Amino acid sequence: MRYTLIALVLAFLGMTSCQETGSKQESKQQMSLSDSIAKLEDQLFNSNQNKLAKKTAAQLVLAYLAYAEEHQGDSIAANYIFKAADISMNLNRPHRTIQLFDEIINKYPDYRKAPSALFLKAFVYEDQLKDLEKAKKYYELFLSTYPDSEFADDAEVSLKNLGKTPEELIKEFEQLSN
Repeated sequence: MRYTLIALVLAFLGMTSCQETGSKQESKQQMSLSDSIAKLEDQLFNSNQNKLAKKTAAQLVLAYLAYAEEHQGDSIAANYIFKAADISMNLNRPHRTIQLFDEIINKYPDYRKAPSALFLKAFVYEDQLKDLEKAKKYYELFLSTYPDSEFADDAEVSLKNLGKTPEELIKEFEQLSN
């Protein structure tokens, strides 16, 4: 649950500005897609509902990915892929989420959220897929690749507690308190 909150916070940090395109038609398409994204974001994030509107969220993922595909050189493409991965993770679509995080890691290794993408990939393996072997592999890769990341402590704790039941964690905490 804490990691989902982290993912949401990361995904919705500031957006970067878009680069202008050369032709009027491309500019019109970009504007139309940008308008669609803005409208869907408004519907999804400014709703008074407490639960995720799955249809709107799925549409927003598609819009983010369409924009990223059409504007790969645009500074916001990687950010939209990250946002799509975050929403996909919250829709409990772990395989798609991992594909999107991999796209960020491989196509945008210098993107400021690439370390977060790797950390969250490990988390999805752990939390949603229950594949502890792969989770361990990616937490360790994260720690060796980004040892000074703000999530390094979280990765170490995740590794330490990997596979433990909530009851086991409570028991360990109680023993430390005594």
